[in-house]
Amino acid sequence: MQRRGMIFRCRWLGLSRQWGGHCDRSLVRPIQTNGMGAGPVKRSFPYIREVLFSVGLGVAAVESGCDGAPNDVSASKTPAAAPSSGLVTLSAEESSRAGLVVQSVIRSDFRTYRDFPGIVQPDQHNMAEITTLVRGRVVDVYADLGQEVKANTPLAILYSSELGLAQSAYLKARARLHVAEQSYARAKFLLEEKVIGEAEAQRRQAELLSNQAESNEAHDRLKLLGMNDEEFRRLERTREIRSVVPIVAPFAGRVIGRKLTRGEVVETTENLFVIADLSEVWVKANIAEKDIPFVHAVHASGGMQAEVRINAYQGEVFKGTITYVGDVLDPVTRTMQLRLELPNTDGRLKPEMFATVRLYSEAQPDRLAVPEAALQRDQGRTFVFVQRSASEYEVRDVQIGESNGTSTSILTGLTEGELIVTHGAFVLKSELLKKQA
Repeated sequence: MQRRGMIFRCRWLGLSRQWGGHCDRSLVRPIQTNGMGAGPVKRSFPYIREVLFSVGLGVAAVESGCDGAPNDVSASKTPAAAPSSGLVTLSAEESSRAGLVVQSVIRSDFRTYRDFPGIVQPDQHNMAEITTLVRGRVVDVYADLGQEVKANTPLAILYSSELGLAQSAYLKARARLHVAEQSYARAKFLLEEKVIGEAEAQRRQAELLSNQAESNEAHDRLKLLGMNDEEFRRLERTREIRSVVPIVAPFAGRVIGRKLTRGEVVETTENLFVIADLSEVWVKANIAEKDIPFVHAVHASGGMQAEVRINAYQGEVFKGTITYVGDVLDPVTRTMQLRLELPNTDGRLKPEMFATVRLYSEAQPDRLAVPEAALQRDQGRTFVFVQRSASEYEVRDVQIGESNGTSTSILTGLTEGELIVTHGAFVLKSELLKKQA
């Protein structure tokens, strides 16, 4: 490019050759004057140097453009960076019309919170899934969904031939045991009288022990099938076999599940009823892995209370007590479980309702904080408007900390007592952007 520029200058001056990097000045072409027909005029060397200097500047500009280096035109297209501060002026009338509200920056106790999704569930300490201990056919059903029942209230009746056979086996075992006891008692008497030998007495003792074992086995089988002590006494007293199995409520509560109908045959693996005492319910929240340190910090500081908001009751806040913080994570959702207990005396909280659990951090004393509405953001900056006079507002960049939804802590950029715009700051931001445009 440099050689091409030198040839261009030599030809422009009318010099035919280039010697050693310089134009050959021996041949100078005549330069016409204004087209008036005058003869050739020779120019002096100082004049030629001046022309060369001017031409050099032009060629340098051309070469710079060829090399792709930035020039004045391209530089002017680069957007100017936004100023970090500035002033916005609004008259008192304009400020009033825009509804600007100014408040003082103060220090106070600052708390943050986090929300977690949850779901209402029955208190599993007061819930029972009732099954039958024996296979049978449903004879009658007394309880229905939503019904309040008391402890030992009959819920349904089953007929079970298996239970009848077990009772029969028990009565037979008891009868054999009674005969074996009397036989051994006679053998002991006869042995003392030397009527029988010791071997016979030992045989009868072995029969007694065998019958005792069979009787105990039959008794335990009936207990596994649900018979209680009162029914055993009735069976031994009356010798009457009953093949009906009553299904009763283990405690007072509400029937929240029923899965049987009259006439169907039920197995021991089926849940027939679900009884729950809903005077107190649980709320189980799922804690994301990233929020576990926050929850542990709250729990370690003694924070046992939490706010619960139920989707069905907008605007209401329920108070719950933390009773369990999970020890393991769900491998699929990567969440930890948090459990709360809530009183539910009026029965408004229903199992499977969606909820939001809010945990508050420990209060941080002596912190600068401003309302969320005071913070404005633009091109990665966060700033507020500080009132300097009745009509002047300074743009002040700030570094923010945590937010609790209504206020945000300020790390740097403001001092206590300064006046900032807390309402209507977007109007000042619009004026600032117009000014920078």
